[in-house]
Amino acid sequence: MKAIGFIPLRKGSKGILGKNKRKMLGRPLFCWVLTEAIFSKLDEIIVFTDDEEIIDFIETQFHWSKKVKAVLRSEESATDTASTEAAILEYSKAVDYNFDLFCLLQATSPFTTLDDINAGISKIEEGADASLSVVKTHRFTWDSNGKSLNYDYKNRPRRQDFKGLLVENGAVYCTTTKALKSSRNRISGNITPFEMPEVSYTEIDSEADWLSAENLLATRLRNQKESKKITHLVLDVDGVFTDGKVLFSENGELAKSFDMRDGMGLEILRQHQVTVMVMTSENSALVAARMKKLKIDTVFLGAKDKFGLLQEYCIKNNLAMSSLAYVGDDVNDMANMCCVGWSFAPQNAMDEIKRIADVNLAKKSGEGAIREVAQFIQKYNTRF
Repeated sequence: MKAIGFIPLRKGSKGILGKNKRKMLGRPLFCWVLTEAIFSKLDEIIVFTDDEEIIDFIETQFHWSKKVKAVLRSEESATDTASTEAAILEYSKAVDYNFDLFCLLQATSPFTTLDDINAGISKIEEGADASLSVVKTHRFTWDSNGKSLNYDYKNRPRRQDFKGLLVENGAVYCTTTKALKSSRNRISGNITPFEMPEVSYTEIDSEADWLSAENLLATRLRNQKESKKITHLVLDVDGVFTDGKVLFSENGELAKSFDMRDGMGLEILRQHQVTVMVMTSENSALVAARMKKLKIDTVFLGAKDKFGLLQEYCIKNNLAMSSLAYVGDDVNDMANMCCVGWSFAPQNAMDEIKRIADVNLAKKSGEGAIREVAQFIQKYNTRF
């Protein structure tokens, strides 16, 4: 059975400008569901968009996954008035319905996990024509005429005695090809709901919504941390190895300044069987040369979506995120710092990073911050 995921994206957004590309915890919003889809049971994920910048981003940043394909959608299906079904049908007809299961995933649902996607797929495998994600709410509902809809207000039930309601959260919709062809709708026929956590009901339509969702997402990632021995140290470069400054001329990058004490700290860590990795958004020949000098073999250059790349590395190498330590200084490090075992921020890191770091270092970047981290890890690992 060929199962495809479908993520429709438009350039426009009235509530929050550029919402799909705006960075939540340092990565574009749509990347949260895309990465989960990659690691789910889906065979292929289609990002259907009229934004060529997103297409370029996917081609450069998700080259590590053969599952992902960015497809340019028509202007007609990307207007404010066009329905999501119009986009679904446009793509389905273009590929002559060459799939057995269709899974619509909403980019504005950053709380969707691979387990949620797999749950929707499982309902179809068990015989349903369609499935949709829901959230159980224990809220009491009323209509505009003052009539209670789901309880008797004269005999108000206790929360533990109230079954509650199932409400669509708009995150995941799955359907068979046959049902989609027949109904031309994302769900039809024998429909089976499946539950997602209540936090996934958070809507992102305003700045206040955005901040709330970002804080909830960060909290969820941090709550997944476990106490494990640190086996890998992941380092950003600019603002961690260096003070963030670079000498630059009309011919390009000239020089960066590195602290020799950091190099010694990394050598000591390797002697204690801690693997050192580098992950930077810059594609710098200077950085590549310095890492070669430091004998760091695992180096990711030009990494704009560090979280997805780190997830892929951990799954490929059977590593738990909690066995990693991470040093970062700016917002593009935020997602990784929320989910690794230990996160560190140099003394001169951005305030957003210092707020979420497990440890705020006494040393500045380029002035011994990495050496300080090495000493912490060496001492911490002795308990294991």
